Amino acid sequence: QVQLVESGGGLVQPGGSLRLSCAGSAFSFSVYTMAWYRQAPGKQRELVAQITRRDTTNYLDSVKGRFTISRDNAKNTVYLQMNNLKPEDTAVYYCNANFASTDFWGQGTQVTVSS
Repeated sequence: QVQLVESGGGLVQPGGSLRLSCAGSAFSFSVYTMAWYRQAPGKQRELVAQITRRDTTNYLDSVKGRFTISRDNAKNTVYLQMNNLKPEDTAVYYCNANFASTDFWGQGTQVTVSS
C-alpha cells in the first residue's frame, strides 16, 4: 500500500524555521517528481515547491529565497526547509508524488506561524 507520511509541522513564531519531512513507501520514489502543496482556510491548494527526479526545483514566488526543497532517494524522503516564516505561510502542508498520470498524496501537516 502506497503511503506518504508527513512530519515536522507545528507552531512557530514569525521569523522562525521548520523542516517538513515526507517519507514514501511502496512505490518507486526515485522516479517520481516530489512536491509540497499547501492549503490555507478558505483558499485553494497551491504548489509551494517541487523537485524532479533529476533534482530540478521550482518554487512559488512568495517562498523563493526562504524555502528549500530537497530529496534523499536512499531514504525515500523529501524535505522542505522553511526559514523566515511569515503568518501568511500558515496552512496545512501536503506532500505529493507525481509520475505521468499517477498522483499520491499525504495526509497533511499543520504549520502555524503566529506570535
